[in-house]
Amino acid sequence: MNSTGTLRRVLLRPPRAEELVSCRMLGWRGQPDADAIAEEHAALCELLATAGAEVVLANATVPAQADAIYVYDPLLISDEGAVLLRLGKEQRSDEARMLEPALTQAGVPVAVRMEAPATADGGDMFWLDDDTLLVGRGYRTNDAGVACIRDALPNADVLVFDLPHLRGRSEVLHLMSLVSPLAPDLVVAFPPLLPVRLVELFEKRGVEIVEVHEEELDSMGPNVLALAPRVALALERNVETRRRLERAGVEVLTYEGAELSKGDGGPTCLTRPLARD
Repeated sequence: MNSTGTLRRVLLRPPRAEELVSCRMLGWRGQPDADAIAEEHAALCELLATAGAEVVLANATVPAQADAIYVYDPLLISDEGAVLLRLGKEQRSDEARMLEPALTQAGVPVAVRMEAPATADGGDMFWLDDDTLLVGRGYRTNDAGVACIRDALPNADVLVFDLPHLRGRSEVLHLMSLVSPLAPDLVVAFPPLLPVRLVELFEKRGVEIVEVHEEELDSMGPNVLALAPRVALALERNVETRRRLERAGVEVLTYEGAELSKGDGGPTCLTRPLARD
Protein backbone atom coordinates (compact mmCIF):
# COMPACT_ATOMS: atom_id res chain seq x y z
CA MET A 1 0.00 0.00 0.00
CA ASN A 2 1.17 3.57 -0.58
CA SER A 3 -0.11 7.14 -0.24
CA THR A 4 1.33 8.81 -3.33
CA GLY A 5 0.83 6.51 -6.33
CA THR A 6 -1.59 7.50 -9.08
CA LEU A 7 -5.07 7.58 -7.55
CA ARG A 8 -7.37 5.05 -9.27
CA ARG A 9 -10.34 4.65 -6.89
CA VAL A 10 -11.46 6.95 -4.10
CA LEU A 11 -14.29 6.98 -1.57
CA LEU A 12 -16.25 10.13 -0.73
CA ARG A 13 -19.47 10.84 1.14
CA PRO A 14 -21.84 13.60 0.02
CA PRO A 15 -22.98 16.13 2.64
CA ARG A 16 -26.63 15.82 3.68
CA ALA A 17 -28.76 18.78 4.71
CA GLU A 18 -30.34 16.87 7.61
CA GLU A 19 -26.90 16.08 9.04
CA LEU A 20 -25.53 19.62 8.79
CA VAL A 21 -27.64 20.71 11.79
CA SER A 22 -24.92 19.15 13.98
CA CYS A 23 -22.10 21.40 12.68
CA ARG A 24 -22.04 23.82 15.62
CA MET A 25 -22.19 21.02 18.17
CA LEU A 26 -19.28 19.28 16.47
CA GLY A 27 -17.10 22.39 16.52
CA TRP A 28 -17.25 23.52 12.87
CA ARG A 29 -16.05 27.07 12.29
CA GLY A 30 -19.38 28.06 10.78
CA GLN A 31 -22.69 26.71 9.54
CA PRO A 32 -22.36 25.76 5.86
CA ASP A 33 -25.01 26.58 3.32
CA ALA A 34 -26.67 23.28 2.34
CA ASP A 35 -26.87 24.06 -1.39
CA ALA A 36 -23.38 25.54 -1.61
CA ILE A 37 -21.69 22.65 0.21
CA ALA A 38 -23.46 20.15 -2.06
CA GLU A 39 -22.26 22.05 -5.13
CA GLU A 40 -18.68 22.15 -3.83
CA HIS A 41 -18.75 18.41 -3.15
CA ALA A 42 -20.09 17.63 -6.62
CA ALA A 43 -17.33 19.79 -8.13
CA LEU A 44 -14.73 17.95 -6.04
CA CYS A 45 -16.01 14.59 -7.27
CA GLU A 46 -15.87 15.82 -10.86
CA LEU A 47 -12.31 17.09 -10.38
CA LEU A 48 -11.20 13.70 -9.04
CA ALA A 49 -12.92 11.84 -11.87
CA THR A 50 -11.30 14.12 -14.45
CA ALA A 51 -7.95 13.38 -12.82
CA GLY A 52 -8.52 9.68 -13.55
CA ALA A 53 -9.98 8.30 -10.32
CA GLU A 54 -13.14 6.21 -10.05
CA VAL A 55 -15.30 7.95 -7.45
CA VAL A 56 -17.23 5.68 -5.06
CA LEU A 57 -19.93 7.41 -3.02
CA ALA A 58 -20.96 6.27 0.46
CA ASN A 59 -24.66 6.99 0.81
CA ALA A 60 -25.64 5.49 4.17
CA THR A 61 -27.15 8.11 6.48
CA VAL A 62 -25.32 8.93 9.70
CA PRO A 63 -27.88 10.88 11.77
CA ALA A 64 -26.79 14.25 13.18
CA GLN A 65 -23.21 13.69 12.09
CA ALA A 66 -21.88 16.38 9.77
CA ASP A 67 -18.32 15.09 10.30
CA ALA A 68 -19.25 11.95 8.34
CA ILE A 69 -18.25 13.70 5.10
CA TYR A 70 -14.63 13.36 6.28
CA VAL A 71 -14.30 9.73 5.21
CA TYR A 72 -10.55 9.45 5.68
CA ASP A 73 -10.81 9.17 9.46
CA PRO A 74 -12.89 5.99 9.96
CA LEU A 75 -10.75 3.71 7.79
CA LEU A 76 -7.22 2.50 7.20
CA ILE A 77 -6.70 0.75 3.87
CA SER A 78 -4.04 -1.96 3.69
CA ASP A 79 -3.12 -4.74 1.27
CA GLU A 80 -5.20 -7.07 3.46
CA GLY A 81 -8.30 -4.87 3.21
CA ALA A 82 -9.93 -2.17 5.32
CA VAL A 83 -9.30 -1.69 9.01
CA LEU A 84 -12.48 -0.21 10.49
CA LEU A 85 -11.24 2.23 13.11
CA ARG A 86 -12.91 3.22 16.35
CA LEU A 87 -12.73 7.01 16.23
CA GLY A 88 -11.52 8.97 19.24
CA LYS A 89 -14.32 11.55 18.92
CA GLU A 90 -17.28 9.99 20.72
CA GLN A 91 -19.91 11.41 18.35
CA ARG A 92 -18.22 9.67 15.40
CA SER A 93 -18.09 6.15 16.85
CA ASP A 94 -20.53 4.64 14.30
CA GLU A 95 -18.99 6.03 11.12
CA ALA A 96 -16.76 3.11 10.18
CA ARG A 97 -19.66 0.66 10.29
CA MET A 98 -21.77 2.95 8.11
CA LEU A 99 -19.09 2.83 5.39
CA GLU A 100 -19.18 -0.97 5.04
CA PRO A 101 -21.80 -1.01 2.22
CA ALA A 102 -19.65 1.37 0.15
CA LEU A 103 -16.57 -0.77 0.77
CA THR A 104 -18.48 -3.85 -0.39
CA GLN A 105 -19.58 -1.94 -3.50
CA ALA A 106 -15.94 -1.06 -4.21
CA GLY A 107 -14.75 -4.64 -3.66
CA VAL A 108 -12.71 -3.80 -0.55
CA PRO A 109 -12.88 -6.55 2.11
CA VAL A 110 -12.97 -5.72 5.81
CA ALA A 111 -9.83 -7.08 7.46
CA VAL A 112 -10.27 -5.90 11.05
CA ARG A 113 -12.86 -4.12 13.18
CA MET A 114 -11.29 -2.14 16.00
CA GLU A 115 -12.95 -2.59 19.40
CA ALA A 116 -12.88 -0.71 22.73
CA PRO A 117 -10.78 0.41 24.49
CA ALA A 118 -8.77 1.04 21.33
CA THR A 119 -9.24 4.33 19.48
CA ALA A 120 -7.58 5.52 16.29
CA ASP A 121 -8.29 8.19 13.68
CA GLY A 122 -7.24 7.73 10.08
CA GLY A 123 -5.98 11.32 10.07
CA ASP A 124 -3.25 10.16 12.42
CA MET A 125 -1.67 7.78 9.92
CA PHE A 126 -0.42 7.40 6.37
CA TRP A 127 1.79 5.03 4.38
CA LEU A 128 5.26 6.47 3.84
CA ASP A 129 6.00 3.61 1.45
CA ASP A 130 4.57 0.17 0.70
CA ASP A 131 5.82 -1.27 3.99
CA THR A 132 6.01 1.68 6.40
CA LEU A 133 3.00 3.13 8.18
CA LEU A 134 3.48 6.35 10.15
CA VAL A 135 1.15 6.80 13.13
CA GLY A 136 0.65 9.83 15.35
CA ARG A 137 -0.06 9.08 19.01
CA GLY A 138 -2.32 11.83 20.30
CA TYR A 139 -5.69 12.51 21.87
CA ARG A 140 -7.62 10.56 19.19
CA THR A 141 -5.25 7.60 18.73
CA ASN A 142 -4.35 5.78 21.95
CA ASP A 143 -1.86 3.05 22.81
CA ALA A 144 -4.49 0.32 22.47
CA GLY A 145 -5.32 1.63 19.01
CA VAL A 146 -1.66 1.49 17.99
CA ALA A 147 -1.43 -2.08 19.30
CA CYS A 148 -4.52 -3.08 17.31
CA ILE A 149 -3.05 -1.61 14.13
CA ARG A 150 0.23 -3.46 14.68
CA ASP A 151 -1.68 -6.73 15.18
CA ALA A 152 -3.73 -6.07 12.04
CA LEU A 153 -0.62 -5.35 9.93
CA PRO A 154 1.99 -7.90 11.03
CA ASN A 155 4.07 -7.40 7.89
CA ALA A 156 4.20 -3.60 8.12
CA ASP A 157 6.73 -1.44 9.91
CA VAL A 158 4.44 0.70 12.11
CA LEU A 159 6.35 3.77 13.35
CA VAL A 160 4.72 5.85 16.10
CA PHE A 161 5.33 9.51 16.92
CA ASP A 162 3.92 11.59 19.77
CA LEU A 163 1.82 14.52 18.55
CA PRO A 164 1.97 18.03 20.06
CA HIS A 165 -0.59 19.19 22.62
CA LEU A 166 -0.80 22.72 21.14
CA ARG A 167 -4.41 23.86 21.88
CA GLY A 168 -5.37 20.67 23.67
CA ARG A 169 -8.13 18.10 23.45
CA SER A 170 -10.83 20.48 22.27
CA GLU A 171 -8.93 21.38 19.07
CA VAL A 172 -6.95 18.24 18.46
CA LEU A 173 -4.22 17.96 15.83
CA HIS A 174 -3.96 14.88 13.65
CA LEU A 175 -0.62 13.78 12.22
CA MET A 176 -1.96 14.86 8.82
CA SER A 177 -2.80 18.29 10.21
CA LEU A 178 0.97 18.72 10.11
CA VAL A 179 2.23 16.68 7.15
CA SER A 180 1.00 15.09 3.91
CA PRO A 181 2.98 12.87 1.52
CA LEU A 182 3.31 13.92 -2.12
CA ALA A 183 5.88 11.45 -3.50
CA PRO A 184 8.17 8.77 -2.05
CA ASP A 185 10.78 11.49 -1.50
CA LEU A 186 8.58 14.55 -0.86
CA VAL A 187 6.15 15.78 1.81
CA VAL A 188 4.48 19.08 2.59
CA ALA A 189 4.61 19.93 6.29
CA PHE A 190 4.79 22.48 9.09
CA PRO A 191 8.19 21.59 10.61
CA PRO A 192 7.91 23.63 13.87
CA LEU A 193 5.29 21.15 15.16
CA LEU A 194 6.70 17.93 13.69
CA PRO A 195 8.08 15.34 16.13
CA VAL A 196 11.88 15.40 16.13
CA ARG A 197 12.12 11.68 15.37
CA LEU A 198 9.86 12.14 12.34
CA VAL A 199 12.05 14.93 10.96
CA GLU A 200 15.07 12.68 11.51
CA LEU A 201 13.31 9.84 9.67
CA PHE A 202 12.64 12.09 6.68
CA GLU A 203 16.28 13.18 6.67
CA LYS A 204 17.48 9.57 6.88
CA ARG A 205 15.28 8.49 3.97
CA GLY A 206 16.02 11.49 1.80
CA VAL A 207 12.51 12.89 1.99
CA GLU A 208 12.37 16.60 1.14
CA ILE A 209 10.02 18.81 3.16
CA VAL A 210 8.11 21.64 1.48
CA GLU A 211 7.51 23.99 4.39
CA VAL A 212 4.06 25.49 4.97
CA HIS A 213 4.05 29.15 5.95
CA GLU A 214 2.99 29.79 9.55
CA GLU A 215 0.00 31.87 8.44
CA GLU A 216 -1.41 28.90 6.49
CA LEU A 217 -1.24 26.32 9.27
CA ASP A 218 -4.72 27.11 10.59
CA SER A 219 -6.14 27.22 7.06
CA MET A 220 -4.94 23.62 6.56
CA GLY A 221 -1.89 24.34 4.42
CA PRO A 222 -0.33 20.94 5.24
CA ASN A 223 -3.55 19.13 4.23
CA VAL A 224 -2.78 18.21 0.60
CA LEU A 225 -3.90 15.11 -1.30
CA ALA A 226 -1.51 13.33 -3.67
CA LEU A 227 -3.28 12.49 -6.94
CA ALA A 228 -0.06 11.02 -8.33
CA PRO A 229 3.62 11.49 -7.49
CA ARG A 230 4.14 15.28 -7.46
CA VAL A 231 0.55 15.98 -8.51
CA ALA A 232 -1.49 17.42 -5.66
CA LEU A 233 -4.92 18.67 -4.69
CA ALA A 234 -4.93 21.60 -2.25
CA LEU A 235 -7.28 24.19 -0.82
CA GLU A 236 -7.49 27.20 -3.12
CA ARG A 237 -7.02 29.69 -0.28
CA ASN A 238 -3.50 28.51 0.63
CA VAL A 239 -1.77 30.57 -2.02
CA GLU A 240 1.72 30.58 -0.49
CA THR A 241 1.72 26.81 0.04
CA ARG A 242 0.79 26.38 -3.61
CA ARG A 243 3.67 28.63 -4.70
CA ARG A 244 6.14 26.65 -2.61
CA LEU A 245 4.82 23.33 -3.93
CA GLU A 246 5.09 24.52 -7.52
CA ARG A 247 8.67 25.69 -6.89
CA ALA A 248 9.40 22.14 -5.70
CA GLY A 249 8.10 20.76 -9.00
CA VAL A 250 4.59 19.80 -7.88
CA GLU A 251 1.60 20.28 -10.17
CA VAL A 252 -1.15 21.70 -7.96
CA LEU A 253 -4.89 21.47 -8.54
CA THR A 254 -7.19 23.32 -6.15
CA TYR A 255 -10.75 23.26 -4.88
CA GLU A 256 -12.58 26.09 -3.15
CA GLY A 257 -13.60 24.45 0.14
CA ALA A 258 -15.33 27.52 1.57
CA GLU A 259 -18.20 25.31 2.79
CA LEU A 260 -16.74 21.80 2.65
CA SER A 261 -13.81 22.62 4.87
CA LYS A 262 -15.58 24.59 7.59
CA GLY A 263 -15.17 21.52 9.77
CA ASP A 264 -11.37 21.76 9.51
CA GLY A 265 -11.26 18.94 6.98
CA GLY A 266 -9.16 19.45 3.85
CA PRO A 267 -8.72 17.31 0.72
CA THR A 268 -7.17 14.36 2.54
CA CYS A 269 -10.02 14.34 5.08
CA LEU A 270 -12.76 14.45 2.43
CA THR A 271 -11.35 11.49 0.50
CA ARG A 272 -10.34 7.92 1.34
CA PRO A 273 -8.12 6.51 -1.43
CA LEU A 274 -9.01 2.87 -2.05
CA ALA A 275 -6.62 2.02 -4.88
CA ARG A 276 -3.41 3.52 -6.24
CA ASP A 277 -0.87 2.38 -8.80
